[in-house]
Amino acid sequence: LNIIRIGTSGSLQAAIPVDSVVMSQYAIGLDNMLRSYCIDSVSNHDIEKAFINQTNWDLQKGKPYVVSSSKTLGNRFYSAKIQKGFTATSGGFYGPQGRVLRLNIQDSDLNHKMNQFDYNGIQITNLEMETAAIYGLSALLGHHAISLNAIVANRANGSFSQNPYQTIDKLIRYTLEKLIENN
Repeated sequence: LNIIRIGTSGSLQAAIPVDSVVMSQYAIGLDNMLRSYCIDSVSNHDIEKAFINQTNWDLQKGKPYVVSSSKTLGNRFYSAKIQKGFTATSGGFYGPQGRVLRLNIQDSDLNHKMNQFDYNGIQITNLEMETAAIYGLSALLGHHAISLNAIVANRANGSFSQNPYQTIDKLIRYTLEKLIENN
């Protein structure tokens, strides 16, 4: 199967503007979901260790996992119109993404730490809630998966898309055009 995630996301890097598109080459799961499966054959242990060390990750929240996208789909969907990235996947919308409403969160600096993360030039570009699990399950089952992210907010500089529906529509059209190309 070819699984294509088309969704919204927030950029963690100031240089990634709202209304742009990030194609996730890697995803890091902060949700601990895939740890219920035998994932050693599909996860990137070196990036995981670097993330834990660089962010001072609290292992009481579970051990993050890193999985790559399908190279086949990556080659098919990439163009100069989009940016390649490394997506962080959280297990929720509020506290897990660093949003403080009425409760204190365990690590109020996590988004800044993710923004500063660097593994041999690989930086975490954006934050959302699905990609890592999709990549992990797809890899374990022998499927191909790619995640295409419409950036509707920039968490680093506090900017938001003035027309997120237009950005999402543009990404959907781009995806459909890539699907019918060479068919």
